Amino acid sequence: MAFLSEPSGATMTSTKGYACPSTPCSLDVERSDEFDVTFTKPGFQPQIVPVRTKVAGSGAAGFAGNIIAGGVIGMGVDAATGAAMDHFPNPVVVTLVPEALPTAQRERRRRKKPEV
Repeated sequence: MAFLSEPSGATMTSTKGYACPSTPCSLDVERSDEFDVTFTKPGFQPQIVPVRTKVAGSGAAGFAGNIIAGGVIGMGVDAATGAAMDHFPNPVVVTLVPEALPTAQRERRRRKKPEV
C-alpha cells in the first residue's frame, strides 16, 4: 500500500503497528487487516484515515469460481486468508492542514504595512 501526504515528509503510524518515518512510502500490508492511519508533521494538524477492506473486483469472480471448482472449502480459504480482499482507500492520500497561528502572531502580521 502507498501512503502519501501533501506536503510530503509526514510521519505515518497505524493502529496495527504499520509505520513509516516520512511520506511518501509504501508498505506490505496484510490483505485482511483493517486499521486507522495517522499522519503527523510539525506545524500541521494530525490527519486520521480509516483503512478498510472490501471484496476485490477480481476477488468476487474468484470467490464465485471457488463455488464451482473448490466448493465451500475454497471459499473458506480465500475468506480466511484475505485473498479476495482489497484495501480502500489505496493509496492513502491526505492534504495536511496548517495549525492556526497564535493570536499574537496573527495580529503582528495584520499590523505590518506593505512595502512600497
